[in-house]
Amino acid sequence: MTRLLLHACCAPCSLEPLRMLREEGFEPTICWCNPNIQPAEEHDRRLEELRRYCEATETPLIEAAEDYARWERGVAPIGALSRERRCRACYALRLAEACRVAEREGFEHIATTLAVSPYQLFDVCNEVLAQLARAHGLVPVIRDFRPWYAEATRRSRELGMYRQNYCGCRFSAAEAVLDRAHLRDERRRAKEAVRKGAADKGGCGAAGCV
Repeated sequence: MTRLLLHACCAPCSLEPLRMLREEGFEPTICWCNPNIQPAEEHDRRLEELRRYCEATETPLIEAAEDYARWERGVAPIGALSRERRCRACYALRLAEACRVAEREGFEHIATTLAVSPYQLFDVCNEVLAQLARAHGLVPVIRDFRPWYAEATRRSRELGMYRQNYCGCRFSAAEAVLDRAHLRDERRRAKEAVRKGAADKGGCGAAGCV
């Protein structure tokens, strides 16, 4: 088995990467480093869920240093100005610490669960991972786990895991609220269009249209 450090953002997103990487012959150790997650209660809830899962599955877990002040200085000022710039900076801060841990602990391979969700910036995340891994003399293990996102969702619900509804930072939380509102509006408009179509059809028939 080949040792691998797997940076994880939460327990649900770790399910399929752990399974598939083990099937490939890797022996993953999970690394937690997510100073972006806000508020503190949310951060602690996600970490505790990951701790429980790692203990239940006998998966090693390393809780790395988290520099909240650095996140506020380097990521927060970007805010809502550019999601790609903000996420790139956030990925870099978290994965840089994971790479330092991997190098210190003697790992040669590193991966992340950050791009498991189809709502994340897959190419940006993996570009950052590849650059940082090379800088630390590590081999980046980049896989597209997105096709198994639905399976991870199903399994996590079966396991009774806590599932969050936003990425982590306060900006993503606000964006998620707006996205859900937009989807609700789209569904409402679609239903209204269907009802209107049915009413028009029925009205025409009642009037004896030809």
